[in-house]
This record gives sequence, structure tokens and C-alpha cells, in this order.
Amino acid sequence: MGMIDWFRRGTQEMMVARPDGTKSQIVWKHPDPTIPNRSQLTVEADERALFFRDGQVQGMLDPGRHTLDTSNIRFLSNLVDSFTGGNVFIAEVFFVNVREHTGIKFGGRIGHVEDPKSGVPVETMVHGEFSFQVVDPEKLIVGLVGMGRAESFQVKAWLKEQVLKVLRDRVAELLVKKKWPLLEVTSGAYTEEIESTVLEGLSSHVAPYGVRVVRFGNFVVGIDDGDADNLKALYRDAAYLRTVGGVDQYQKFAAGKAMMGAGEGMAKGGGGQGGGGLADGAALAVGLGMGHMLIRDHQGAPSMAPAAAGVICGACQTSVAPGRFCSHCGKPLNAVETAPKRQCFRCHDPLAVDARFCTSCGADQSEAPQD
Repeated sequence: MGMIDWFRRGTQEMMVARPDGTKSQIVWKHPDPTIPNRSQLTVEADERALFFRDGQVQGMLDPGRHTLDTSNIRFLSNLVDSFTGGNVFIAEVFFVNVREHTGIKFGGRIGHVEDPKSGVPVETMVHGEFSFQVVDPEKLIVGLVGMGRAESFQVKAWLKEQVLKVLRDRVAELLVKKKWPLLEVTSGAYTEEIESTVLEGLSSHVAPYGVRVVRFGNFVVGIDDGDADNLKALYRDAAYLRTVGGVDQYQKFAAGKAMMGAGEGMAKGGGGQGGGGLADGAALAVGLGMGHMLIRDHQGAPSMAPAAAGVICGACQTSVAPGRFCSHCGKPLNAVETAPKRQCFRCHDPLAVDARFCTSCGADQSEAPQD
């Protein structure tokens, strides 16, 4: 190489800085590892410059304009190329952006989460955006980016996966422990609590790579519109039952809902067209389960008591559902009104003549007060 070529090359590299077109990138690597002595290196206010040689960090420069000379910057003495008489430094220089990067959009499934208020599992989703910041450039390069030319989308994609992973765990955990109704969660009532818990959980996942997730923005936990409508209907039914009061009203409502569900399933033809026996059976099971869950005793505690039967068979004295024939003995229910009746001394629901325990409240009938 001639003297003129060397002079031109040295003059061209006298100014070392990140080009304007690359300033949005999280990490930018200077393309030439040979830097002339006394070059001027400029580090912007929102970045740091790291010097690597032989796979090890030799030093880092803070914002400002630096003259690359061993008398000014001591770690540069480890980068001098002896073959050039000390006129050239051999190093890989990385510029790392340390400002807060905002507007990183994310979204995905949380999965099926059981609504604590109704006990119904609901498919839950989340979407929004977050911001992050590089707090340790060395850890980012060594632990995550590597010594090649990194693309910003790779770092952002990795962070999105970490955010979704922690969200799935923490949202499900909060719903179980705090018993937050899903409709209140989707309304945004607990956004701040969820955000602080998720940010705390993310720290252990991203801190080893020199990154910090700073905050969330436009953060929404959502459910399907159909699921939302179903939960609203269940909440309304439960609220109505609380207003009308009484065990009988709860039991009648639960029994009515269950019978309506069974009737709809049979009208569709079981395993025929329009759904199939498995789907209808599952729907009936959910209806029966919800009927039980909505039943409350006089103190407001959950009660799993089934709805009481409506009539006493005049032939076998068994408490059965209303109809033309007895479901126990098969004889016509033609003597219902004149049949002897027996009631539980505690809840006053009908009993079979030989019943020892009440099928509604479980009371031992031998403990009944004697007249």
C-alpha cells in the first residue's frame, strides 16, 4: 500500500461514529476493526461504545467526543497493532443504544383460565405494548446478541416471548389467589396490579442479559365476545337470586335451568344433527353444575343441595318429579293431592314416607322434635 493510499484511508477513518441511518438499531457494529491512532470517536448521549478484542471486552466509552490515544484512554494500549508501529488499533467496536425503546407491540393467548366467580373456564388473550431499556451493554452483547451484526427485531422478538411467558403464569396465578372475576379483569380494573406483578416477574428472566422491561402501555386482557356474554348472563342470574332470597328460590332456579338445558339437548336429537351427544351432554353437565354453584344457604355459603322433587307418589310414597307416571314404581300419579305427605322438620321440603334423611338439607329425621 502506497503512502498516498494509507493517508487517504487514515483520513477517511479519522472520524468514527454511528451513521444516522443506524441510530434506531439497538446494537450497531463498526464495520472495520482497524482504527488509526488519534481518531476521533463520537458517542451520542443515548448510547455507549464497547471495544472487544479476541472475544473479550477491553473497555467502554461514555457519551462524548474521544480522541483514541493510549495517553488519554488506557485500555487502548491492549488494542495497539505492533505491526504498524503503534499507529493502528485492532478492535471490534459496538455502539449500544441505552435509551428507552417504546411501542413494542405484543399479543397472544394466555390459555383457558377458570373464572373464579362462576367456575367456568374461559379462553383468555392479552395484547398491548411495552418498553425496554439496555442497562448493561456488555451483558447484552456477550449473553444475547453475540459478536456478529445483530438485528433489532431479533432482540425485540425474544423480549416479546419473555413477556408472554410471564403474563401467562402471573395472570392465571392472580386470578386463582385474588379470586378476581374475569369480567372485572377485562374491564381494566386490575391493570396496574397485573402490570406491577408481571414487571417484577420479568426481571429474573431478562436481567441476566442486561435488559430491563420498563413499563407497559395500552395493556389489555381480553376474552371472546361469546364468553363475555355468557359470563354476564351468569352474573345477572346470580345477582337476581341474591335479591329474591331464600333457599327455595335458589333451588327452583337451578332445577329449572337444568331441565331447560336437558329439554334443549333432547330436542336437538342427541347425537344427530346440530351438535352431537357429547356436546349436548357437556352443555347439560355445565348447566347442572352452574345450578349447584348458584345455590346459597341462608348464611350466603355455597350449598351443593339438589333441587327438591315436586310431588309424592300415592302408590309408593316416593318423592318424584311431576308427570303422568311415577318414575319410581311406574304407576299413574293420580292420587297426588290426596297422598299422605311428609316434610323435613328443618327445611320443610317433601320427604318419602320411609326417608331417614332429608334429600335437600341432609337433616337426620330421627332428630325431629316430637309433637
